[in-house]
Amino acid sequence: MRKHIKIFVVIITLFGLSKGFSQDKKNDTLTTGVIDVVKPYTPTISDAFKVKEVPNIEDETTETKKEIDYNIFSFPVASTFTPAKGKAAVVEKKSPVKLYDNYASLGLGTYNTILGEVYLNHALNRYENIGGYVSHHSSGGGIDEVVLDDDFINSKLEVNYTSKQRDLTWNIDGGVQFQHYNWYGISDIFKEDSDLINSLDVGHSYFDAYVGGELTFEDTYINSGSVFFRHFSDNQGSGENRFIARAKVDVPINDIEISTGFKIDYLGGGFDRNYFSSSELNYSNFQIGLSPTFQLREDDLTVNVGVSLFYLNDIEFGKSKFFIYPNVSATYRVVDDVLIAYGGVTGGLIQNSYHGFANENPFVSPTLFITPTDQVYNVFVGLKGKVSSTMSYNVSGSYIADKNKALFKSNIIKNITAENTYEYGNSFGITYDDIETFGISGELKVDVNRNFKLGLKGEYFVYETDGEAEAWNLPDMNASVFFDYQIDKHWFTGANLFFVGERKDQVALEETLVPADLMRTVTLDSFFDVNAHVGYHINDEFSFFAKVNNIANQQYQKWVNYPVQGIQFLAGATYKFDF
Repeated sequence: MRKHIKIFVVIITLFGLSKGFSQDKKNDTLTTGVIDVVKPYTPTISDAFKVKEVPNIEDETTETKKEIDYNIFSFPVASTFTPAKGKAAVVEKKSPVKLYDNYASLGLGTYNTILGEVYLNHALNRYENIGGYVSHHSSGGGIDEVVLDDDFINSKLEVNYTSKQRDLTWNIDGGVQFQHYNWYGISDIFKEDSDLINSLDVGHSYFDAYVGGELTFEDTYINSGSVFFRHFSDNQGSGENRFIARAKVDVPINDIEISTGFKIDYLGGGFDRNYFSSSELNYSNFQIGLSPTFQLREDDLTVNVGVSLFYLNDIEFGKSKFFIYPNVSATYRVVDDVLIAYGGVTGGLIQNSYHGFANENPFVSPTLFITPTDQVYNVFVGLKGKVSSTMSYNVSGSYIADKNKALFKSNIIKNITAENTYEYGNSFGITYDDIETFGISGELKVDVNRNFKLGLKGEYFVYETDGEAEAWNLPDMNASVFFDYQIDKHWFTGANLFFVGERKDQVALEETLVPADLMRTVTLDSFFDVNAHVGYHINDEFSFFAKVNNIANQQYQKWVNYPVQGIQFLAGATYKFDF
């Protein structure tokens, strides 16, 4: 910078001297003459140089820039501004429903009906629980046109204990049951015989006692195991014992896990006599079942492939037999949860028992022949899914082939040789036949919310028998409709309707009675039964209810000669509580 200043000063000085010299020349006298040029003027261009874009600064005073730290000195300032506080949107919340561990219910109705239930449940600690259940349902009878006693009693007591551990859950339960019924469905040909009617005691009772236990394991190859024992008897000298043991095990083989079910089923019992003579009628058999299956999955397709193996030893007759059944099923999600196709073919050895027959038809005679049913195969296909988030459906078809399928059939009516009160056309026996059944069914469920539920179901069957003329007492059609509606906080209501199609039975007489009409087939008309109830919750603990059964007042016959009670009214109360 200083060098530039020196150059500038020199230029100014020379400029001043030049000016002064020219002023001095102006004062001189101009003379004329000849000018001789000694050397011609030859101008030259000085060396050019390139100006650098980034010149080097050689100023000795140039220094590195200092880093500057910027600090903001903030001081609190008083402010009179007060922001408005935000207000959360108001969401209406319903108080949670109070759940109780125990309840007691009692109702009284027409036909001298009493209905009562008590359920108790108590947690001993965090891992143990004990509970009990008592129920009673009885009626004094009074069905129109019935000339014999038609009252009934059904009482039950159950207890249970459960223990839940980290890797093991086990429970034990047991119970007793008492049932009393009457063979009141006497044939019309005897109703005019007052002496016979007055002498008949058609009452009979059933006794049932059972005990069982179950184990469930976590993270082991043995999933679960259970045992069960039942003793069933009546007041006619009949008795039956049954023992069942089950286990489920997962067996890994290479990359495939095979789920295997194991079953042992023993049944033994007897009756004091058969229907036609005083000879005892005994039965006893022993079954062992093994059902291995493994699952295959591929995207939306799931296939379960397996087989069921059964060994049957008929101890009473000294015979044994081995059975093999298919056990294959598959599901395919065609459209997520909207449309799911499923199908399969299964089979099995069905253990029939006196307990099972008596609970399905309490008017059987204590003279039954008991043997298992061989269900050769059960082929089924169907479609199920959801129409919406609140509506689901299921449509299916099936084809079943049964050997020795059990059918209820009216016992032959006796007169002169009658020795027991169930031999007057008022009891049923069991007959067996090979039957093929084709069925279609449809089901629709609507669950709008916890306040409203609706369900519809219908089934249609076609039977093909081998030895018997008809598939006795099997309906050709079943249908049901139900709904439950919580009207408001206090009121609730509901209803259900059952429809049962026509059934056929065979009425046979001894040769000493009406020889011209020894055997005839009767058709039981189809019927529907409409039931409704309404209730009112006083508070979380107390509520009242009222029920009306058989609203159409149809005294239909579920079994030959057995009309049911007409319209029935019942009212009662329920109390829920905790210990």
